[in-house]
Amino acid sequence: MIPRIAFTPGEPAGIGPELAIKLASIGSPAQVIAVCDPQLLEKTAAQLRQTLRLLPFDPSEPPAVTPAGSLYIQPVPMAEPAVAGQLNKSNATYVLETLSSAAQGCLSRRFDALVTGPVHKGVINDAGIPFSGHTEFFADLAGVERVVMMLAAEDLRVALVTTHLPLKDVSAAITGPHLEQTITILHRSLRDQFRIDVPRIAVCGLNPHAGEGGHLGREEIEIIGPTLDKLRALGIQLTGPLPADTLFTPPQLARCDAVLAMYHDQGLPVLKFKGFGHAVNITLGLPFIRTSVDHGTALNIAGQGIADSGSLQAALSQAIQLVRLRNL
Repeated sequence: MIPRIAFTPGEPAGIGPELAIKLASIGSPAQVIAVCDPQLLEKTAAQLRQTLRLLPFDPSEPPAVTPAGSLYIQPVPMAEPAVAGQLNKSNATYVLETLSSAAQGCLSRRFDALVTGPVHKGVINDAGIPFSGHTEFFADLAGVERVVMMLAAEDLRVALVTTHLPLKDVSAAITGPHLEQTITILHRSLRDQFRIDVPRIAVCGLNPHAGEGGHLGREEIEIIGPTLDKLRALGIQLTGPLPADTLFTPPQLARCDAVLAMYHDQGLPVLKFKGFGHAVNITLGLPFIRTSVDHGTALNIAGQGIADSGSLQAALSQAIQLVRLRNL
């Protein structure tokens, strides 16, 4: 079975187009379909002095592997030509159109999975379009109330209860129902997508020392602890709430299949320290497989030919693996 994987390079002024060319140079056992402006890829390949052959994508044809030096293409035209390193809010709608086209293709089963390159949230919002990130965008498009952001690097998986929120808003966002939904999605995804028969989830507390018995905050006592007890009674294997500085140690990590952090910068610094440049962002709870790179647009090095494609290659490999596990 040859998976069909849609790929969106993301912000056209960032390193996404360069990553696409580097991905094309090595080929893939999957059929990789770039959903973007073909002229952007051709221009980038010429600047990098790389050979690129764009193959027309025909969903009525049987899937085929992607030869080295090639990418399949589903065209989406840019509003204006992109200049590496220079954001242009005129292309904000184009970026969202690539995401929408690729996601709709997954929902219609034209594609088996979606891999996304980095977008620039700021320029999209500057264009007058509210946008907090891929994760929320795809959830809205698919009509899904709740999704979970999880990053993976080597043998470490870290999921988040809250994602792109100011730190001052995190505590109010951690409610019993919200936490219960998050853990349920994480448990189901580990079991069904990753084929872990009995997932073990370690849960961080919100406060230093997990609240120190209520002296440093009561969220662990009033919200997190009771929710974990409720889900344990349903058979979900949960440890915690634990202080994050204790949880992220080798002995604790060896006893779990995933860590659940309460907020973005509680869990992701550890994961990125362990595997930056090779980590993968996975959206759990969508009706399709979506993986992504673990880094941003890197405007400061765009167009220089020095971007590391390791995370993109890892994201593609993870997507292929999840497609194959789904088809077992």
